[in-house]
Amino acid sequence: MASAPLRAPGRGVDSGLLRLGVVSYLNAHPLVHGLDAEPGVRLERDVPAQVARRLHTGAVDLGMIPSIEYAFGHYAIVPGIAIGSRGPVRSVFLYLSRPLEQVRRVALDTSSRTSATLLRVLLRERLGRDPQYIPMAPQLVDMLAVADAALLIGDPALDQESAVAKLDMGEEWTRQTGLPFVYAFWAGPPGVVTPAGVARLRSALAEGLGALPSIAARHANGAPGRVTAYESYLRDNVVYRLGEEEIAGLQEFYRRAHALDLAPALPELSFHADQ
Repeated sequence: MASAPLRAPGRGVDSGLLRLGVVSYLNAHPLVHGLDAEPGVRLERDVPAQVARRLHTGAVDLGMIPSIEYAFGHYAIVPGIAIGSRGPVRSVFLYLSRPLEQVRRVALDTSSRTSATLLRVLLRERLGRDPQYIPMAPQLVDMLAVADAALLIGDPALDQESAVAKLDMGEEWTRQTGLPFVYAFWAGPPGVVTPAGVARLRSALAEGLGALPSIAARHANGAPGRVTAYESYLRDNVVYRLGEEEIAGLQEFYRRAHALDLAPALPELSFHADQ
Protein backbone atom coordinates (compact mmCIF):
# COMPACT_ATOMS: atom_id res chain seq x y z
CA MET A 1 0.00 0.00 0.00
CA ALA A 2 1.37 3.41 -0.97
CA SER A 3 2.08 5.80 1.88
CA ALA A 4 0.08 9.00 2.22
CA PRO A 5 1.65 11.99 0.42
CA LEU A 6 3.58 14.42 2.60
CA ARG A 7 3.09 17.43 0.36
CA ALA A 8 -0.16 18.85 -0.99
CA PRO A 9 -0.56 18.29 -4.77
CA GLY A 10 -0.44 20.89 -7.49
CA ARG A 11 2.43 23.05 -6.26
CA GLY A 12 5.09 23.32 -8.95
CA VAL A 13 7.17 20.85 -10.95
CA ASP A 14 8.18 18.88 -7.84
CA SER A 15 4.59 18.47 -6.65
CA GLY A 16 5.31 15.03 -5.20
CA LEU A 17 8.41 16.16 -3.31
CA LEU A 18 8.40 17.87 0.08
CA ARG A 19 11.36 20.26 0.05
CA LEU A 20 12.59 21.05 3.55
CA GLY A 21 14.96 23.89 4.32
CA VAL A 22 16.77 22.88 7.48
CA VAL A 23 19.32 24.70 9.61
CA SER A 24 22.79 23.18 9.36
CA TYR A 25 23.56 23.56 13.09
CA LEU A 26 23.72 20.65 15.53
CA ASN A 27 20.47 21.65 17.23
CA ALA A 28 18.48 20.92 14.05
CA HIS A 29 19.75 17.37 13.56
CA PRO A 30 17.17 15.69 15.83
CA LEU A 31 14.38 17.39 13.87
CA VAL A 32 15.20 15.59 10.63
CA HIS A 33 16.51 12.29 11.95
CA GLY A 34 16.02 9.65 9.27
CA LEU A 35 14.59 12.03 6.69
CA ASP A 36 17.68 11.97 4.46
CA ALA A 37 16.53 8.57 3.19
CA GLU A 38 12.80 9.34 3.22
CA PRO A 39 11.13 8.92 -0.19
CA GLY A 40 9.40 12.13 -1.19
CA VAL A 41 11.57 14.38 1.01
CA ARG A 42 14.53 16.54 0.05
CA LEU A 43 16.61 18.29 2.71
CA GLU A 44 18.42 21.53 1.92
CA ARG A 45 20.75 22.64 4.71
CA ASP A 46 22.04 26.16 5.34
CA VAL A 47 22.39 28.81 8.03
CA PRO A 48 19.06 30.16 9.37
CA ALA A 49 19.07 33.38 7.33
CA GLN A 50 19.51 31.44 4.09
CA VAL A 51 16.82 28.91 5.02
CA ALA A 52 14.46 31.85 5.49
CA ARG A 53 15.50 33.34 2.15
CA ARG A 54 14.74 30.04 0.39
CA LEU A 55 11.30 29.90 1.98
CA HIS A 56 10.54 33.53 1.10
CA THR A 57 11.49 32.87 -2.56
CA GLY A 58 9.58 29.58 -2.79
CA ALA A 59 12.70 27.44 -3.22
CA VAL A 60 11.56 25.19 -0.34
CA ASP A 61 8.09 24.21 0.87
CA LEU A 62 8.81 24.28 4.60
CA GLY A 63 11.69 25.92 6.38
CA MET A 64 12.99 25.63 9.92
CA ILE A 65 12.98 29.41 9.91
CA PRO A 66 14.13 31.91 12.53
CA SER A 67 10.97 32.84 14.40
CA ILE A 68 11.09 36.55 13.47
CA GLU A 69 10.87 35.60 9.78
CA TYR A 70 7.28 34.47 10.32
CA ALA A 71 6.35 38.15 10.62
CA PHE A 72 7.69 38.79 7.10
CA GLY A 73 5.58 36.30 5.15
CA HIS A 74 2.20 34.59 4.94
CA TYR A 75 2.87 31.19 6.50
CA ALA A 76 1.45 28.49 8.71
CA ILE A 77 3.42 26.71 11.44
CA VAL A 78 3.84 22.98 11.87
CA PRO A 79 2.29 22.46 15.31
CA GLY A 80 4.16 21.12 18.29
CA ILE A 81 7.76 21.41 17.02
CA ALA A 82 10.32 24.14 17.60
CA ILE A 83 13.87 24.96 18.60
CA GLY A 84 13.64 26.83 21.87
CA SER A 85 15.02 27.19 25.38
CA ARG A 86 13.82 27.65 28.94
CA GLY A 87 16.83 29.41 30.37
CA PRO A 88 20.45 29.04 29.20
CA VAL A 89 20.67 27.85 25.60
CA ARG A 90 24.50 27.71 25.26
CA SER A 91 24.46 28.55 21.56
CA VAL A 92 23.38 32.21 21.47
CA PHE A 93 25.93 34.36 23.29
CA LEU A 94 26.82 38.02 23.53
CA TYR A 95 30.59 38.17 24.09
CA LEU A 96 31.77 41.21 26.02
CA SER A 97 35.16 42.91 25.96
CA ARG A 98 33.96 45.38 28.60
CA PRO A 99 31.10 45.60 31.14
CA LEU A 100 27.70 45.49 29.47
CA GLU A 101 26.77 48.98 30.69
CA GLN A 102 29.77 50.39 28.79
CA VAL A 103 28.97 48.73 25.46
CA ARG A 104 28.52 51.21 22.61
CA ARG A 105 29.16 49.05 19.51
CA VAL A 106 27.92 45.49 18.93
CA ALA A 107 28.96 43.18 16.09
CA LEU A 108 26.03 41.01 14.95
CA ASP A 109 26.35 37.52 13.52
CA THR A 110 24.43 37.79 10.22
CA SER A 111 23.39 34.10 10.30
CA SER A 112 19.96 34.73 11.86
CA ARG A 113 17.67 37.74 12.12
CA THR A 114 15.90 36.26 15.17
CA SER A 115 18.95 36.25 17.44
CA ALA A 116 19.88 39.76 16.29
CA THR A 117 16.33 40.94 17.03
CA LEU A 118 16.34 39.18 20.39
CA LEU A 119 19.58 40.94 21.30
CA ARG A 120 18.18 44.33 20.32
CA VAL A 121 15.07 43.72 22.43
CA LEU A 122 17.07 42.57 25.45
CA LEU A 123 19.63 45.35 25.30
CA ARG A 124 16.97 48.03 24.96
CA GLU A 125 15.34 46.67 28.12
CA ARG A 126 18.65 46.22 29.96
CA LEU A 127 20.43 49.42 28.89
CA GLY A 128 17.54 51.72 28.07
CA ARG A 129 19.26 52.63 24.79
CA ASP A 130 20.41 51.18 21.47
CA PRO A 131 24.11 50.55 20.85
CA GLN A 132 25.45 50.82 17.32
CA TYR A 133 25.03 47.50 15.53
CA ILE A 134 27.50 46.22 12.93
CA PRO A 135 26.55 43.13 10.84
CA MET A 136 29.54 40.80 10.47
CA ALA A 137 30.54 37.23 9.68
CA PRO A 138 30.76 35.03 12.81
CA GLN A 139 34.47 35.40 13.61
CA LEU A 140 34.82 36.44 17.24
CA VAL A 141 38.35 37.90 17.07
CA ASP A 142 37.46 40.05 14.06
CA MET A 143 34.18 41.13 15.63
CA LEU A 144 35.74 42.22 18.91
CA ALA A 145 38.46 44.09 17.01
CA VAL A 146 35.86 46.61 15.86
CA ALA A 147 33.16 46.40 18.55
CA ASP A 148 32.75 46.24 22.33
CA ALA A 149 30.59 43.12 22.12
CA ALA A 150 29.80 40.39 19.61
CA LEU A 151 26.76 38.17 19.06
CA LEU A 152 27.50 34.59 17.98
CA ILE A 153 24.88 31.92 17.37
CA GLY A 154 24.65 28.23 16.57
CA ASP A 155 27.68 25.98 16.27
CA PRO A 156 30.20 28.87 16.21
CA ALA A 157 28.91 29.91 19.65
CA LEU A 158 28.57 26.36 20.96
CA ASP A 159 32.14 25.50 19.97
CA GLN A 160 33.70 28.82 20.93
CA GLU A 161 36.45 28.31 23.55
CA SER A 162 37.33 31.96 24.18
CA ALA A 163 37.74 33.12 27.77
CA VAL A 164 35.96 36.40 26.93
CA ALA A 165 33.03 37.16 29.25
CA LYS A 166 29.66 36.32 27.75
CA LEU A 167 25.93 36.63 28.31
CA ASP A 168 23.59 33.78 27.37
CA MET A 169 20.67 35.25 25.44
CA GLY A 170 18.26 32.44 26.34
CA GLU A 171 19.00 32.89 30.00
CA GLU A 172 18.60 36.67 29.76
CA TRP A 173 15.25 36.40 27.96
CA THR A 174 13.82 34.06 30.58
CA ARG A 175 15.22 36.26 33.36
CA GLN A 176 13.46 39.29 31.90
CA THR A 177 10.17 37.64 30.94
CA GLY A 178 9.81 34.38 32.88
CA LEU A 179 8.99 32.71 29.54
CA PRO A 180 10.67 30.26 27.16
CA PHE A 181 12.18 31.60 23.96
CA VAL A 182 11.46 30.14 20.52
CA TYR A 183 14.31 30.54 18.04
CA ALA A 184 12.90 28.61 15.09
CA PHE A 185 10.06 26.40 13.86
CA TRP A 186 8.82 24.70 10.71
CA ALA A 187 6.73 27.08 8.60
CA GLY A 188 5.52 27.28 5.03
CA PRO A 189 2.61 28.46 2.90
CA PRO A 190 -0.79 27.39 4.27
CA GLY A 191 -1.80 23.98 2.97
CA VAL A 192 1.60 23.04 1.52
CA VAL A 193 2.08 20.07 3.86
CA THR A 194 -0.47 17.33 4.44
CA PRO A 195 -1.46 15.96 7.86
CA ALA A 196 0.67 12.93 6.96
CA GLY A 197 3.61 15.28 6.41
CA VAL A 198 3.05 16.88 9.81
CA ALA A 199 2.92 13.43 11.40
CA ARG A 200 6.16 12.43 9.67
CA LEU A 201 7.96 15.51 10.94
CA ARG A 202 6.78 14.72 14.45
CA SER A 203 7.93 11.12 14.19
CA ALA A 204 11.33 12.24 12.84
CA LEU A 205 11.79 14.43 15.92
CA ALA A 206 10.69 11.63 18.25
CA GLU A 207 13.22 9.32 16.62
CA GLY A 208 15.88 12.01 16.82
CA LEU A 209 15.29 12.58 20.52
CA GLY A 210 15.82 8.86 21.01
CA ALA A 211 19.11 9.01 19.14
CA LEU A 212 20.86 11.95 20.83
CA PRO A 213 24.02 9.98 21.74
CA SER A 214 24.60 8.94 18.13
CA ILE A 215 23.74 12.40 16.79
CA ALA A 216 26.21 13.97 19.22
CA ALA A 217 28.93 11.45 18.35
CA ARG A 218 28.46 11.94 14.62
CA HIS A 219 28.60 15.73 14.95
CA ALA A 220 31.73 15.50 17.11
CA ASN A 221 33.46 13.97 14.08
CA GLY A 222 36.13 12.10 15.97
CA ALA A 223 36.56 14.57 18.84
CA PRO A 224 35.46 12.47 21.84
CA GLY A 225 35.78 15.39 24.23
CA ARG A 226 32.88 17.09 22.50
CA VAL A 227 30.45 14.17 22.51
CA THR A 228 29.32 14.60 26.12
CA ALA A 229 29.02 18.38 25.73
CA TYR A 230 26.95 18.02 22.56
CA GLU A 231 24.61 15.42 24.04
CA SER A 232 24.12 17.55 27.18
CA TYR A 233 23.36 20.58 25.01
CA LEU A 234 20.72 18.73 22.97
CA ARG A 235 19.16 17.08 26.00
CA ASP A 236 19.34 19.82 28.64
CA ASN A 237 19.41 23.17 26.84
CA VAL A 238 17.39 22.86 23.64
CA VAL A 239 13.61 22.57 23.97
CA TYR A 240 11.99 20.95 20.92
CA ARG A 241 8.32 21.31 21.84
CA LEU A 242 6.05 24.17 20.87
CA GLY A 243 3.57 24.12 23.72
CA GLU A 244 1.41 26.77 25.34
CA GLU A 245 4.25 28.38 27.28
CA GLU A 246 6.48 28.46 24.20
CA ILE A 247 3.68 30.09 22.21
CA ALA A 248 3.27 32.67 24.98
CA GLY A 249 7.01 33.39 24.78
CA LEU A 250 6.80 33.67 21.01
CA GLN A 251 3.92 36.13 21.18
CA GLU A 252 5.75 38.22 23.78
CA PHE A 253 8.80 38.30 21.49
CA TYR A 254 6.67 39.53 18.60
CA ARG A 255 5.05 42.15 20.84
CA ARG A 256 8.40 43.52 21.99
CA ALA A 257 9.94 43.40 18.52
CA HIS A 258 6.99 45.21 16.98
CA ALA A 259 7.09 47.88 19.70
CA LEU A 260 10.68 48.63 18.64
CA ASP A 261 9.78 48.61 14.91
CA LEU A 262 11.79 45.40 14.43
CA ALA A 263 8.77 43.51 13.06
CA PRO A 264 6.26 44.95 10.57
CA ALA A 265 3.21 43.70 12.47
CA LEU A 266 2.03 41.48 15.30
CA PRO A 267 1.56 38.24 13.35
CA GLU A 268 -1.42 36.01 14.04
CA LEU A 269 -0.26 32.45 14.60
CA SER A 270 -1.66 29.97 12.09
CA PHE A 271 -0.97 26.23 12.04
CA HIS A 272 -0.93 23.42 9.51
CA ALA A 273 -3.54 20.70 9.98
CA ASP A 274 -2.21 17.75 11.94
CA GLN A 275 -5.01 15.20 11.55
